[in-house]
Amino acid sequence: MADKFVVRPKKADKKTDKTVIMTLRLNRELQEEFDKLAMRSDRSRNEVMCMALQYALDHLEFIPGDAENTTNS
Repeated sequence: MADKFVVRPKKADKKTDKTVIMTLRLNRELQEEFDKLAMRSDRSRNEVMCMALQYALDHLEFIPGDAENTTNS
């Protein structure tokens, strides 16, 4: 895979107030990996997870299924 998800240590930056609170269920192993990465990068788990979600959206290729390609005649 050519594109990597890069996380660097946190720099002082301005906070934005455009956030919402959500609940997410994920397996414990994934949560532990995010915790490790957060500790290594001096970022919160929330910040790292938001970065990962944005990366996923930026690199997403959506391929519609057959049902979405049909038209009503």
